[in-house]
Amino acid sequence: MTTQASFTSMQNAKETASTEETLRELEQKCSQCHPLSPLACVTNCSTWKLKNEYRKNFEKMKTPEFKLDLLNTLKNRRRIQILGTVLRCRCRLDKLQNEMRRLGYRHSQETLLKEYLAPLMNTGLIQKEQEQYYATTFGSQIYGIMGGLNEFECVLPPHSECHEEQVLHMLVQGPKPLAELQTVIPSKSVGRVLHRLQKTGLVETEPEKDYVFFFKTQRDPNKEVLSPTERKVHSSILESGISARKLAENVQISLRRIYKYVRRLKGKKLVFIRIRTRTYLLTMNGVHLAEALENIQSLVEEMLNAGEQLNRNGGVFDVGMSRTPSVTLKDRESALFRLSTVQFAQKRNIKNH
Repeated sequence: MTTQASFTSMQNAKETASTEETLRELEQKCSQCHPLSPLACVTNCSTWKLKNEYRKNFEKMKTPEFKLDLLNTLKNRRRIQILGTVLRCRCRLDKLQNEMRRLGYRHSQETLLKEYLAPLMNTGLIQKEQEQYYATTFGSQIYGIMGGLNEFECVLPPHSECHEEQVLHMLVQGPKPLAELQTVIPSKSVGRVLHRLQKTGLVETEPEKDYVFFFKTQRDPNKEVLSPTERKVHSSILESGISARKLAENVQISLRRIYKYVRRLKGKKLVFIRIRTRTYLLTMNGVHLAEALENIQSLVEEMLNAGEQLNRNGGVFDVGMSRTPSVTLKDRESALFRLSTVQFAQKRNIKNH
C-alpha cells in the first residue's frame, strides 16, 4: 500500500494520463495491497484518496445540471485564478485571501467562500481537507484547458442557460443554417445568441452576401418569344444558379432592369427563384474556444465513465478487495471477514452446552 506519499504529488503525476489509465493503475495497486488495518487506508493511502475523489466527483457529475453549473463556474477569471493558486500549493482561507490581495482583489473571507470557493467545490474542482483547499485531479485538468483562455469571461455571459456554448458546439462540426440552430436553441433566443456571438467575434456569416438566386427551368426557351435582352439574361443564368448582382455584372445592365427581365422570364416559366439559407460559421477565435469547450465535455465524460466503473466494482471501498471463499464453520474455528482491502481473523467463541 502507498503510505506517506503526498496526495498532491500523485495528482500531478496523473495529470497527463487519461482517466482510464489512471483508474487501471489504481486498481492494480489495490489488488496488491495488504494494509494492517482499514484506518491505514483512509489516513495514509493516496490511492484510496484519489479513488474517493473520483467517487465524490461522480456523484456531482451525474446530476442533470452539472455541465451547466460547471460552464457558468468557469466563466469567472477570479475563480480560475483561485484554482491555479490552490493547484500550486494547498492554502488555508487566510493565505488564499492574501494571495488574492497580491493579485489586486480585496475580498472578505465570506465573499471568497460564497462567491468563489463554493462554486469551485460544488463542481468538484477543489476540495477541502484539514482546513486547507486543494485542486482535485479534475480541477487540475480543467485548469490546463482554461489557463490560456483569458477571454472566456468576457465573450460569454456568466449566468446563462449556456445557449452560446451550444451554438459553438454545433458550429465546430461545420457551418449550420438558422433553422438547424433553432432545433437546440429556443426560437425567441436564437437571434440574441447569434448577435452576441457575432459581436464578440466568435461567429460570422458566410462571405456571400446575396441570398436570392435565379435558376433556369427545364422549359425550352426557343418555344417562347424573347427579346434580345431577355434571351441574353436567360443565357447568362448558370446551371448552379446566380445572384441578381452577379447577373447584372455579366449582362452589364442595372440591377433594377435585371429584376424586371427576371420577372418576365419567370412569367414565361423559364426562370425560378430560390432563397439561399443564410449559414453561420466559426471564426478562428470561435474555433479556439469551441475546441476548449469540446475538451471540457470529453473530460467530463471520462470522469463519468471512471465513476461508473468504480460503482460497478462495488464502490471505492470494495475495489481491489481480495475474494474469500465461503466455508462452513465449526466450533471455535476462525472466520474471515472483509473490510475495505483488509482480511482479518476473529475467533468465534461458542459456549459448550
